[in-house]
Amino acid sequence: MNREEFYTLTRRIPVDHPCDLVVAGGGPAGTVAAIAAARLGSSVLLVEATGALGGMGTGGLVSSWYCMGNNVHTMVGGIVVEICQILYERGAIEPGTGPEQWQRTKRGFGFDPEALKRLLDELCADAEVEVRFATRVVDAEVARTGTMRRVNGVVIHSIEGFAYVPAAAFIDATGDAVLSDLCGVACRSAGRDTEKIMPPTLCARITGVDYSRFHRKPDQQPAVDQAVQDGFFTQPDRHVPGLFRTGESDGILNAGHLFNLDALSVAPLSAGYAQGRRLAAEYLRFFQEYLAGCEHAHLAATAPLMGVRESRRIVGEYELTWEDFVARRKFPDQIGIYCKQIDVHVYDTSPEEYARFESEFDQAGRPADGEYYGIPYGILVPRGFSNLWAAGRCVSTDVRVNGSLRDQPGCMLMGQAAGTAAVQHLKTGQPACDLDTHTLVQTLRAQGAYLPQKECATSMTR
Repeated sequence: MNREEFYTLTRRIPVDHPCDLVVAGGGPAGTVAAIAAARLGSSVLLVEATGALGGMGTGGLVSSWYCMGNNVHTMVGGIVVEICQILYERGAIEPGTGPEQWQRTKRGFGFDPEALKRLLDELCADAEVEVRFATRVVDAEVARTGTMRRVNGVVIHSIEGFAYVPAAAFIDATGDAVLSDLCGVACRSAGRDTEKIMPPTLCARITGVDYSRFHRKPDQQPAVDQAVQDGFFTQPDRHVPGLFRTGESDGILNAGHLFNLDALSVAPLSAGYAQGRRLAAEYLRFFQEYLAGCEHAHLAATAPLMGVRESRRIVGEYELTWEDFVARRKFPDQIGIYCKQIDVHVYDTSPEEYARFESEFDQAGRPADGEYYGIPYGILVPRGFSNLWAAGRCVSTDVRVNGSLRDQPGCMLMGQAAGTAAVQHLKTGQPACDLDTHTLVQTLRAQGAYLPQKECATSMTR
């Protein structure tokens, strides 16, 4: 059966009504994109491969957000703040933490991942987003007119089989740029277009921590160094493992690197899950034996979703680079601002790699108080496409900037911008690659986004 025959066979829509917008991926970026677009009046189908929304914050158990402010003013606004505020009101964030963490300070906070799952379900239901869990986008139909390309529809797969879903606009929030790759978008892949692959981590949920005695810093690095010297770890990884508080005695464990793992290849990804579970148990023993307050800690669960840091990024209408970051560059078409430091994890256990990471993370790659960089609209737009956007980890940046912008608050900011841009396209016919960015910025501001640029341009920075 050829491709055309396959499309003819599968042109059935397994939803309650035709949709304007298909969002692939229900992580932080995709869920916020879907909510934003639906609130602006568009019918939205949100396709998520797992059984819950929230991505890294829920299924990945990376249940901690920070760098929402730069110790002078906020970085965030709109739906991100709404989510934080509701979690706070429901008592679902780290004890002793309040709105200051998203209104001004760099200090982050942990949250209950189950509470976030339920909240995102509610927000999507209230906005009338059509959510399809256990469903993946597996193919796409793209038409070309001159130099412009347009996505006509996607093929999805679920327990019901294959189906073809046409729509007027599409957002790739898969993290791995799956939809973009299917559409023929030029992409940069880790390990193919880069010398090395930033290692992922399989996170875990820990209970039974006595936070009156456990202090993450400065106690932890000496303990890690001692454990390495003692030969405790199966790999001599000196990177300080994260144990971030999410409740009275709960926390999330962000520990253990899965070096040289290609997340775009299923065999090493499968092996990585098994190795990640072994490392989680190993790091629990480390905390129990080397750090006060963790003697009775318990490994409650390992994440069902791998914490991938780097896989595939689109080539967009603009690529945000290290030079832009160092200059703290601002853009007239910026759809968000951010201040997270560069966080490109060690590629191996060599002393040189730790020296590189520490220098980059703590010095050159850390904005000072009050500093930030802009997120230009063009990094969301695959080059030459009229109705396709990307949001989240797979946007158009170089590796180092991706190490900053891949964090969940940044992904949510980009998601709201992508969803809003898609609705503007639906209402005006303006192509994604030639959208009126002044109108986009004004619409985002009306939704509560924090966009402090004094001048706005009608076209994107290229």
